[in-house]
Amino acid sequence: MPSRSSERSLDALQDIITNASRIRRFVTGYTLDMFIADDRTHLAVVRCLEIISEASRRIGADVRDRHPNIPWRQVMDAGNVYRHMYDGVSLDIVWLTVHDELPILIAAAEAELGRAPDR
Repeated sequence: MPSRSSERSLDALQDIITNASRIRRFVTGYTLDMFIADDRTHLAVVRCLEIISEASRRIGADVRDRHPNIPWRQVMDAGNVYRHMYDGVSLDIVWLTVHDELPILIAAAEAELGRAPDR
């Protein structure tokens, strides 16, 4: 039976995948210019990234240690920027995050969920 800590990590990993999937749906067919011009879409994407950031805080050190290629501290800290320095959020950086960094995080989350025994 998984420990409470590992259950928490598994739930957080699922939250990451769920919100990353939402982001993919939101930006499908968009260019950067379209993304920047569409308030509803970029606000939804930033909110999902905020949730992903918060979920990453609930992932155990053992999981993070297995994926040293993920900049976990940056992922965790990004939520603070989205919440507290929202007026300084660069949509260009959000766009790059979604296209360059999010796929790596998704792959790590899926790998970890694939390792987990059935719950």
